[in-house]
Amino acid sequence: MKTLIAAAALAALAVPVAAEEITASGPEGQLAGTLVTPADGKPVVLIVPGSGPTDRDGNNPMGVKAASYRLLAEALGARGIGSVRIDKRGMFGSKAAIADANAVTIADYVTDIGAWVQRTRQATGRDCVWLAGHSEGGLVALAAAGKVPDLCGVIVLAGPGMTMAEILRAQFKGNPANAPVLPDALHAIDMLEKGERVDVAGFHPALASVFNPAVQGYIVDLMTYDPVALAAATAGPLLIVQGGKDFQVPPANGAALHAARPSADYIVVPSMNHVLKDVEGDDAQSNLATYANPALPVSSELVDAVAGFVTAPRANETS
Repeated sequence: MKTLIAAAALAALAVPVAAEEITASGPEGQLAGTLVTPADGKPVVLIVPGSGPTDRDGNNPMGVKAASYRLLAEALGARGIGSVRIDKRGMFGSKAAIADANAVTIADYVTDIGAWVQRTRQATGRDCVWLAGHSEGGLVALAAAGKVPDLCGVIVLAGPGMTMAEILRAQFKGNPANAPVLPDALHAIDMLEKGERVDVAGFHPALASVFNPAVQGYIVDLMTYDPVALAAATAGPLLIVQGGKDFQVPPANGAALHAARPSADYIVVPSMNHVLKDVEGDDAQSNLATYANPALPVSSELVDAVAGFVTAPRANETS
């Protein structure tokens, strides 16, 4: 009997999930996203992408082809749970929303979340919308929690548990290969944390790219947000999902968010990495290989956690 049940579950996951393009109002033009309509009585989740040029499917032109958000949306859709996954203002399908994709702040993204929540309610008929943010999108979701109405609750997937300045310092110091550029990197972080711009003319090209003058304004703004403080201030239902094999946002981040909000649901998926996929082995090569593998599904434990959280009785009472 267990074998038959497992086979039926796998078959359900293999059923194609219908999706359609939808738009929401942006500052100068339309924001674009993809809707998976929820089944009768099922909730809907708005998926907020991570940092940089990451599209609604979870890919970016810097080598990430994991399609994590699309795969998560499809896995939830196979259970009847709806979703909207979005392109950030100024990027990809949302390019018309603003002329300069770098001229943004976290508050701007929160404004867009508000527009998407309203549009999602209209498109699905759901009274409230669950907000799921991945990586930097987790910070955006926490920032939106106290400002955007009609949220059922917030889900943070591999989100930061320290400020961006702290994250950057840890990342640069944690890699011995960064030794030649470490002094410049730490100087740049210190300056941006103070709200001051950095001259990158003499920096190594790779370092100059990280601290590109075009994005320094956004970095300065981002550094003013403390995800731990935001988590502590989040009043509604909160789920924190952390991957045990996430080397970009290590497990200590999830633990810090949970410590700030002990009543939150907190799940560690031991085998999951930053792109929400299970990794065999502990070597960096195996981990990184999943970043370019759209055929590999997102972690089933992650899907179980999100689906269980948004369909729990207390969640249904608010939706």
